[in-house]
Amino acid sequence: MKSNGKNIVILVMFCLLTVVFAGCGNTSQDNSSQKTEKQQEVYIVAAASMTDAIKEIGANYEKEYPNVKLTYNFGSSGALQTQIEQGAPADVFISAAQKQMNALDEKGLIDKSTRKDLLENKVVLIVPKDSELSLNDFADVATDKINKIALGEPKAVPVGQYSEEIFSNLKILDAMKQKAVYASDVRQVLGWVETGEVDCGIVYATDAAISDKVKVLMEAPENTHKPVVYPIAMVNSSKNPDVAKDFIAYLSQDAQKNILAKYGFNVK
Repeated sequence: MKSNGKNIVILVMFCLLTVVFAGCGNTSQDNSSQKTEKQQEVYIVAAASMTDAIKEIGANYEKEYPNVKLTYNFGSSGALQTQIEQGAPADVFISAAQKQMNALDEKGLIDKSTRKDLLENKVVLIVPKDSELSLNDFADVATDKINKIALGEPKAVPVGQYSEEIFSNLKILDAMKQKAVYASDVRQVLGWVETGEVDCGIVYATDAAISDKVKVLMEAPENTHKPVVYPIAMVNSSKNPDVAKDFIAYLSQDAQKNILAKYGFNVK
């Protein structure tokens, strides 16, 4: 009987210890889950010319807010507009022209209260770095000195729209259409000029600034095209509107403005 009594006591103590240790384990797990915040994925949809600047700014943002993961979609503003219209994931949209943002605004797809003009850019004529091409003025692209010129596809790529506007004002549009090789976005134009597949191309000043394989011959003549203004806004379908609005505000901080300026943008 004494032996049975001891066994019962040992069994009870074992059960109590098991409960205590199990409880400690659950407490640790609960605390761990409380400390781990669910990561928020935010989609930044931006013109191709913004690629380098936005990625650098985005890296800074993720360091400050580790619970946020930024996912990027860079391309021609027209193609991005279409994707947003078709329901592609998007929280923040940065267009290289007002046209695409206006179209989304008219369809009620952006938050009007968050829309603002973020920055400006310039349109330039570039050639491969080792090119010996010499032009007296912008209109000389219509002469026999140029066989092929890379342009953004004007229906979807803002830099292509600006190019056609320039050519129209210089009264050389028809001649240029015979020489044009159309790209899907401004970075493709840059790439073709870098590899010498074309004699020259029209890009933004910021695109030319990031490449050591091209040189700028000249800027587009003043008043030959609309100002190159980049608007930004939150997309109404955003699943993380608070973060989207915060990122838009973040771009207005001095440190981020300095990064944009470093890449050649004129910050508004």
